[in-house]
Amino acid sequence: MNKSKNIFSHLGSDLPAGLVVFLVALPLCLGIALSSGAPLFSGIIAGIVGGIVVGYLSGSSTSVSGPAAGLTVIVLNAIADLGAFDIFLLSVVIAGVFQIILGVAKAGIIGYYFPTSVIKGMLAGIGIILIIKQIPYAFGVNETQNLAKYIPFVNDWEAVLDLRNLANEFDFGALIITIIALTILILWDKPFIKKNKVLNIIPGPLLVVMLGVGINKFFKFFVPNLYLDVEDKVVLPQVQSWDGFTDLFMFPDFTQIGNPDVWIVAFTIAIIASLETLLSLEAADKIDPYKRVSPPNRELFAQGTGNIINGLVGGLPVTAVIVRSSANVTSGARTKMSAIFHGLLLVLSVLLIPGLLNLIPLACLAAILLQVGYKLAKISLFKTQAKLGWDQFLPFVITILGIVIFDLLIGIGLGMGVAIVYILLRNFQNSHVLTARENVDSPDTLRIILSEEVSFLNKGSLIKTLDEIPDGKHVIIDGSNSKIIDYDVLEVIENFRINAKERDIEVDTIKIKSVKVGGMH
Repeated sequence: MNKSKNIFSHLGSDLPAGLVVFLVALPLCLGIALSSGAPLFSGIIAGIVGGIVVGYLSGSSTSVSGPAAGLTVIVLNAIADLGAFDIFLLSVVIAGVFQIILGVAKAGIIGYYFPTSVIKGMLAGIGIILIIKQIPYAFGVNETQNLAKYIPFVNDWEAVLDLRNLANEFDFGALIITIIALTILILWDKPFIKKNKVLNIIPGPLLVVMLGVGINKFFKFFVPNLYLDVEDKVVLPQVQSWDGFTDLFMFPDFTQIGNPDVWIVAFTIAIIASLETLLSLEAADKIDPYKRVSPPNRELFAQGTGNIINGLVGGLPVTAVIVRSSANVTSGARTKMSAIFHGLLLVLSVLLIPGLLNLIPLACLAAILLQVGYKLAKISLFKTQAKLGWDQFLPFVITILGIVIFDLLIGIGLGMGVAIVYILLRNFQNSHVLTARENVDSPDTLRIILSEEVSFLNKGSLIKTLDEIPDGKHVIIDGSNSKIIDYDVLEVIENFRINAKERDIEVDTIKIKSVKVGGMH
């Protein structure tokens, strides 16, 4: 395993990235709590614990944890079935214990057995849903009774059709702010901005938020009919005293420890949260420009610890969240300090400046999330997957459709099913053996000989073999005997080639084609 660098070594990159993640995470924490039927502050608690506790314990440099949209329906139903939020908190504590057990049992390797096409499909599916769910906020339709019509849930096609009526209810002031914000965010991704030493220092999302507040103040004094009032802005709980702050916390009802429903909910949360975490962790590694490999078992331990704490103080369950992680990577984060800093900002925001944050128009935050969603599901990604062939494109598309039409887990399951059918058809008469042996003539040279066919099922074994190679070695990866090397394996080899430079490892390949591995640009 690569040694993690000092988390204080890149503060110039990590602190601005942490600020951007904070701006993205804040509305998500509140929105997920609202849609889960939980107290709003429980979402903030989850964001704080996910940032500081999980961020510190995690071995990932890029992943950011917090309350997850993928658990919303599960949490909503669990609170209703158990009858009280404090009973649900007990399930969260037990779920955290289960996750720690999974981490100690080294169950994290399951994440390696999901093909690239499915993971990219998951990213794109989440991006599409993110865009859909931000459209009402971008148009200023934010009241709960109206918003429900425009945010599609599972099989709710009437809600999708109601999007036609959005034009009749939109707020023109919010739309102006959204358009200006999106224009700035698009410009801030252009090379001429990135090359400008002054403008490049200012994070685009931060500029968008500041301008949004300023524009809305301008509306208030000069164009009152365009002014966005309280319902169209961020709303944080107001803390007037220490007693008021402590009153926001809730504690689990341990008298229900013998309730079998509590254990069923705990097991469900543990399994789904762990799977979502492992998939998001690998997805975050894929968009990491430095191609670092995060330890999955350590991540499960970190997530479990975070969920135990969340359950004890009134927070929602957390997972690694790709929306936060992608915002983290695209903002230039180098170490996990950015995740920790975003958690600290959530604490300070509640204690010190809720009034200032309550000035931020939701349209600004919607614009930021629309851009994040587009980067996850950009058109070029579809073109790239299509060029790779049906064995990559079909699982990718099926995963997206399953996530958008049904939910995250069903989409991943459908995509995996299609990918496995392709693998079984190809691998029916082929063995899957990976060997690594030391070169007798040169002790510093290691030769990895790939088998006749290497598929994504061999990805975990290959990653483990490459990760255990000592620094300073000369590695030869020999594909002379291979008839088929899956794209997922080629990507692992290319990631290792990139990462090897930091470990002083010289890499040579024989009869292995190179592939372009991209992050989000």
